[in-house]
Amino acid sequence: MSVQNETYSVEVAGVKRDLRLLAIQPGVRIAIVNILGDTEWVQAVSKELAEKLRPYNLDILVTPEAKSIPLAYGIAVELGLPYVVLRKSLKPYMGDALRSETLSITTGQPQTLYLDENDRALIAGKRVALIDDGISTGSTLQGMRLIMDKADAKVVVEAAIFTEGDRAKWSNIVALGHLPVFIDRD
Repeated sequence: MSVQNETYSVEVAGVKRDLRLLAIQPGVRIAIVNILGDTEWVQAVSKELAEKLRPYNLDILVTPEAKSIPLAYGIAVELGLPYVVLRKSLKPYMGDALRSETLSITTGQPQTLYLDENDRALIAGKRVALIDDGISTGSTLQGMRLIMDKADAKVVVEAAIFTEGDRAKWSNIVALGHLPVFIDRD
């Protein structure tokens, strides 16, 4: 089997999946979490994460575009809360949008997150949970936090299906599991 087709098996919220390993630099691979279209997994992890988030008395959820949108939606349904999506491109209807730069671990390229002007009013002064499918470097979280600060929102918790890499670095994240970084040894 080629390196590109290798997988890492996980079981989260009672659902088993084989995550494809992706090389992000020579000799370093990560397991790719992709819940898009996987309704069974989205429902299971949303329900489990919602229960872990319930004690935080949240007002709203915030997630980056795009893979974590179904997760935020599922958690929002479970908790009866609205959610906001930070977009990765600026649209004309977004008005005086807030922005923040992040660095994607999967593409190695900078990305910009945008908070729509209307959503900005929705989160101002609110207790917010930042939601993502996976947290590897923390760059996206940092970009989300910067926008929340600019919008005068109070981030009370950060959550993901998985954290990745140095487990101690993510002790403050509410997560359902942890993924290793795969280092090829010669």
